[in-house]
Amino acid sequence: MQYEVTENWTATAADPIKVRAGDPVELDGRSDERDGHRWLWARSRTGGEGWVPEALPMPAPEGYVATVDYTARELSCKAGEVVRAVSEGHGWAWCENADGASGWVPLDHLRMQRAGYRAH
Repeated sequence: MQYEVTENWTATAADPIKVRAGDPVELDGRSDERDGHRWLWARSRTGGEGWVPEALPMPAPEGYVATVDYTARELSCKAGEVVRAVSEGHGWAWCENADGASGWVPLDHLRMQRAGYRAH
């Protein structure tokens, strides 16, 4: 799905969390809600940290583990830029830009392109 970026977005984390299913995840108790979705602040054993969807951590005997592969990497983009969404979830879209960079962009910063429309 092609989207046009409607508002500049700047990635917020220098070292975002990245985990594989089954990796240990540490939660510090912080939570936030955005567009009706609950997010939890988490840290991986390798040190990356960031917001993860509420369903990502699963209780385990020694804390929590990730239920799926996940990264909190965001994609910085500018208004008017065209990106391709690979997947969507929790109010965000995993997007790729024309240079091949990828990351999460809030859906409220994107507008679906009409068929035949090309942004400049």
